[in-house]
Amino acid sequence: MTNEVKKRIDLHGVSCPINFVKTKLALEELEEGELLEVILDEGNAMLNVPRSVKEEGHTVIRVEPLGETFRVIIRKG
Repeated sequence: MTNEVKKRIDLHGVSCPINFVKTKLALEELEEGELLEVILDEGNAMLNVPRSVKEEGHTVIRVEPLGETFRVIIRKG
């Protein structure tokens, strides 16, 4: 397992459920154990995307506030 982010996607301004779909597609490009960095808006995006990726078997490693957005690090399960 690596702690280096393999892929980054900025979903600032992208509404639900499109932000989850784009996150899921980005995770499909990674190998198990690799990290994805996602930039999400506060509110519904931050409520729904982390919960949904956990339900898909992935792990949310870290959530960092960046002003009006959040940086979420996800390890592919």
